[in-house]
Amino acid sequence: MSGVEFQHVRKTFGATAAVDNVSCTVASRSFVALVGSSGSGKSTLLKMVNRLVVPDSGRVLLDGADVADEDPHALRRRIGYVFQNIGLFPHLTVAENIAIGLRLEGKPADGRVAELLDLVGLPIACAGRMPDQLSGGQQQRVGVARALAPGSKLMLMDEPFGALDPVTRDALGCAYRALHQRLGLTTIMVTHDMAEALLLADRVLVMAAGRIVGDGTPADLLAGRAGPEAAALVDVPRAQAERLKELGA
Repeated sequence: MSGVEFQHVRKTFGATAAVDNVSCTVASRSFVALVGSSGSGKSTLLKMVNRLVVPDSGRVLLDGADVADEDPHALRRRIGYVFQNIGLFPHLTVAENIAIGLRLEGKPADGRVAELLDLVGLPIACAGRMPDQLSGGQQQRVGVARALAPGSKLMLMDEPFGALDPVTRDALGCAYRALHQRLGLTTIMVTHDMAEALLLADRVLVMAAGRIVGDGTPADLLAGRAGPEAAALVDVPRAQAERLKELGA
């Protein structure tokens, strides 16, 4: 199922409340984007799900069970995690990178690697290559394949396409959205790009100063129904689109 619930979670770093008493539920099979300015608490909240960050108070539930009750390594092996810097092991081949989670659990990997390469749109010839022989977009596809390898139904994505050029970023975002739908995944994605959030997600949560200050569908945000902070973020791509239109007039 892979539904996630945050119950009054709070995390401070020194005198700063990175996440301040946040409660919300992410439905199974939904695609939720977390947006907001730098330091708003997006990544801290995301990392509470797989216990890379432990809340000072409150609980995070995965399918109704408190993640604090599970061994963190076992928890992380069943949750996909994709982040901006990709994190492929440079000394391992593409196939070895994808299969590393399976091997840790003693599961066969050969057929699964070929299946996952096809799933993320990479040729089987990539299996024997080293990460530095791939483009940035190809490396991120490998990162997605590695996250999916153990059969993960919950995917956490922290600025997954942020380091890519705009064309590759758009293509990979669309490809992942199709994959999310096809596999029935639950996805929580942190992004600074409001246009990306509006185009990919079913629901957008806007964070500021550690709190959720806006919550709605892309249509809600575009119509100004998700609060002033959300409206301000939506105004950025809207104004850019208007300026581009004027240039072409």
